[in-house]
Amino acid sequence: MIDAEKLDRILKKVEKPARYIGMEENSVVKDLEKVKVKFAFCFPDIYDVGMSHLGLHIIYNLINDQEEYACERVFSPWTDMEDFMREDNIPLYTLENKEEIKNFDFLGFTLQYEMSYTNILNILDLGEIPLLSKDRGEEDPLVIASGPCVYNPEPIADFIDFFLVGEGEEITLEILDLYKLHKENGGDRKGFLKEVVKLEGIYVPSFYEIEYKEDDTIKEMKRIVEEAPTSVKKRMILDLDTMYSPEKMIVPLIETVHDRVSMEIFRGCTHGCRFCQAGMTYRPIREKSVDRVVELAEKLVKSTGYENVSLSSLSSCDYSELYLLISKLMETFEDKKVGISLPSLRLDSFSIDILKEIERVRKSGLTFAPEAGSQRLRDVINKGITEEDLVNTISYIFDEGWSTVKLYFMLGLPTETDEDVLGIKDLAYLVKDLFFDRPKEDRKGNLKVTASAACFVPKPFTPFQWVGQTTMDEFYRRIYLLRDEIKDPKIKFNYHDPKLSYMEGVIARGDRRLSSLILRAFEKGCKFDGWSEHFKYETWLEAMDELGIDGEFYANRKRDEDEVFAWDFIDIGVSKEYLKKEYHRAISEETTSDCRDGCRSCGISDCVMRGVYS
Repeated sequence: MIDAEKLDRILKKVEKPARYIGMEENSVVKDLEKVKVKFAFCFPDIYDVGMSHLGLHIIYNLINDQEEYACERVFSPWTDMEDFMREDNIPLYTLENKEEIKNFDFLGFTLQYEMSYTNILNILDLGEIPLLSKDRGEEDPLVIASGPCVYNPEPIADFIDFFLVGEGEEITLEILDLYKLHKENGGDRKGFLKEVVKLEGIYVPSFYEIEYKEDDTIKEMKRIVEEAPTSVKKRMILDLDTMYSPEKMIVPLIETVHDRVSMEIFRGCTHGCRFCQAGMTYRPIREKSVDRVVELAEKLVKSTGYENVSLSSLSSCDYSELYLLISKLMETFEDKKVGISLPSLRLDSFSIDILKEIERVRKSGLTFAPEAGSQRLRDVINKGITEEDLVNTISYIFDEGWSTVKLYFMLGLPTETDEDVLGIKDLAYLVKDLFFDRPKEDRKGNLKVTASAACFVPKPFTPFQWVGQTTMDEFYRRIYLLRDEIKDPKIKFNYHDPKLSYMEGVIARGDRRLSSLILRAFEKGCKFDGWSEHFKYETWLEAMDELGIDGEFYANRKRDEDEVFAWDFIDIGVSKEYLKKEYHRAISEETTSDCRDGCRSCGISDCVMRGVYS
C-alpha cells in the first residue's frame, strides 16, 4: 500500500483530486489478503472518461461478485498528478485499497482507441512494471487486454502477455478460475499461458513468430508453441438475458463524460455499413428482452440516483420492440422525472411515436449520422438512408419542438469526390431550410445545426480494409473546401485533426513491427495522444524516421486482394471472402440489403438471429 501521507500532500495540489481517492457510492473494497486472485481494471485515460465506460462497470461487478476475487480500478493520472507522483516516488495505485498495481495478479487493459496505446506504457511505467512482456518475471502481473481494438492486437503485441478476443462476460471468470487453480498448484507464468491459450478467444503473442516477404508484407504467422491455435475465434455471448449484467454502477464523485445509467439493449447490427468495424465484429445481432431491460433499469436507477437512462447499442432504433420498451420505461420512470435517451439514431428507422414518448420527460439535442453528403457515396458505404429519410425525420422533430440537430459525416471515404464533399454543406443547409420554411408561428426554439466531419480510417475486418487512407494533404484540402463554403451562422462546422487520423490509420492497420514505434514514441514523451493539446505529431514522425518505419506503407497504401493481413489469424465469424465481395460491390456502387430481409451469407454459422425477422 502506498504512503498515505505523501498521497494526501500531493492531492491538495492537483486539479480534481477526487479522480484519485476512490470511496464512491457502490465501489467495492475487499481485504486483498483474503482473496485468491487480484485483478486491476486499467483504463488508459483519465477517470472522467473511463468512469463513463460501460464495460468497466460490467467487469468490475462481475469479478467482485465472486467472494474469492477482487477487482480494483486504475486510470491514467492527468499530467499534474503524474508529475507529483514521479517527483515523490509514488507508484501508480488502485483506487479501492490504494495498492500498488505491481502487486496484482492481473492488469486488464481495455483497448478503446489506438491513440491510447502510449498511455498503456505510461501506466506500466508508473506502476514499475517492465514494458515488454519478455522482460517480466514470476513476480510481475500478467498484462492482458481486450476491447474493440483487439481485432488487430499486433501493434502492441510486444507489451501484452495475452489478449481476450471478443466478449468478456464469460471468459473473464474462466481465466480467473484457471489462474486460481494454477496458482494453488504452484505453476509458473509460462505454464499458465500454455493453459489459458486453450480457452476459446485467447491470443498469446509470444507463442507466434511472423515471417515477412521482401516487399515488407506478411508472408505467414507461425506457431512456435504446440498449444497455440492456428486461428483465434472470438468469444460471443449467445443469450443476453441470462448473461451477467450489473445491477449497480459506481457513482463518481465528480462530473464525468456521461453522468447517466447506460443500458445495453442489444449487440450487433444488421445493416452492413461497409466502413463500420463494430458492425462486422459484433455480428450477429442479439437482443435483451423488454422485461429484462426494464428490470435492470429499475435496479440501476435505484442504486445510482441518476436521472437519465441511455439505451446503448450500435443503432438503438433497430431494437425490434423499441416502442414497447420506451413505453414501459416511461411508464416506470415518468413520475420520477427520469429521462430516456437514444444515442446512435438512424434516419431511416427513427419513429415519431418513440420521439413523443421520450419527450414526456425532457428534450435534448438529437444526433444523426448521414455519414456522406451524397446518395451515391451513401450507396458506396451501404449506409442505406436517403435524402427523403432526412427530410421526413427532421420535419418530424421540428414539428415536435426540437431545434438543435447534430449531423455526423466522414471525409475521405472511398471514391469520394468534391461533389460528395460539398454535399455535406447541402444537407446542413437543407436542415436549416426545413426549419425556416415553416410558418413563423410553427418554429420552436432557436435553430442550431452542427455538421461534424471525421477523417475516415479504413479499419480491419471491414470491406474497406483493402483501400488506402486518404493522404493528409488531401484531407486538409477537402476540409478547407467545405469550411469555406459553409458561411451561415446557424450552421457550425467541426472537423477532426487529419494528423491524428493519420497516426490512427498507421497504428490501426499496422503489424507487430509497430510495437517498436509505440515504445519509441513513448520514450520521446508521447502520451494522451487522443487529446489535441498533448498530441505530438512531429515527435511521432521523428520516431518513425529513427526506426525507418514508413507510415504511408501502413496508412495510405492500397492493399492487394491476396495480401495476408496482420489480423487474419482472428476468426470473427464473418469471412474474408464476404468482406471482399462487399468491397467489390462498394466500388460498383451496389448496395446490400439489411440482414433482416434475408441472410447475406456473411460466413457466420448457426446465426442466432436467422429466422427471427423472416
